[in-house]
Amino acid sequence: MNLARWRDRLLLNEDLNFLLTNRIPRIAATRFMGWFSRIRSPALTRASIAVWRLFTDLDLSEARQTRFESLQACFTRELKPGLRPFDPDPAVLCSPSDGIVGAQGRIDGTQVLQAKGSPYPLSELLRSPELARRMQGGRYLTLRLTSSMYHRFHAPQDLVAERVTYLSGDTWNVNPIALKRVERLFCRNERAVIECRLPWLADAPLVLVPVAAVLVASIRLHWLDVTLHLRWPGPHRIERTASLAKGQEMGWFEHGSTIILLLPPGFDPEPGVGEGGRVKAGQPLFRMS
Repeated sequence: MNLARWRDRLLLNEDLNFLLTNRIPRIAATRFMGWFSRIRSPALTRASIAVWRLFTDLDLSEARQTRFESLQACFTRELKPGLRPFDPDPAVLCSPSDGIVGAQGRIDGTQVLQAKGSPYPLSELLRSPELARRMQGGRYLTLRLTSSMYHRFHAPQDLVAERVTYLSGDTWNVNPIALKRVERLFCRNERAVIECRLPWLADAPLVLVPVAAVLVASIRLHWLDVTLHLRWPGPHRIERTASLAKGQEMGWFEHGSTIILLLPPGFDPEPGVGEGGRVKAGQPLFRMS
């Protein structure tokens, strides 16, 4: 059996996949990866990338540079200019990142889905019943970033970020296997709730929730002067305003994880944006109805 087939069989075995990625000391492993990924050693980094490629479809052909001083530099790599153009149509809301489309739908009640048959309370995800009520009638969409993907995320539209609420938590894997087995997983994991408004749409609310996962060492947001991670003591809520143009880089994950996008009423999904499909940053996701 060749390596690719062996890897695929390993990753598709649900029981083994769940055991290997979740029945380990997740927080300790995540802190270790944070330390290990910062070691500045080109030789160690090359060896680590070679091992990484045994288990993923890592492709560095789009990267601005292909030689890295540390594994963290590879995880958070920039791309060559012009590779992620954002649709300029003002009626279009674009994907903030590369990713695989997960659960999506209309926010009609108090719960949304993390996977088919697995609901979770939106107020628990946001830790704010008031903010959850403000998003009623809108839409939600989940984007999962695998470890090999481009890990930076961007403003999906012209917006003003007004506050960030950092919520420490667990680091469950966020792959489909775990989403089916762990109830309210997104509500358990470390995450940041980024509250924004759309000034061109009567200041309608828009929320992005980057959710960390096992081996994700931190979430970096460019307009904050701190890196959000498990050892950071707070504050829990950061009031900091930043205006971002459509496509402007907002921050990055140090590995891979999930971004949950919450939209106000008045948007419809673009044709072809379905669960399991791959999208790239800048690709249209929703259009004003």
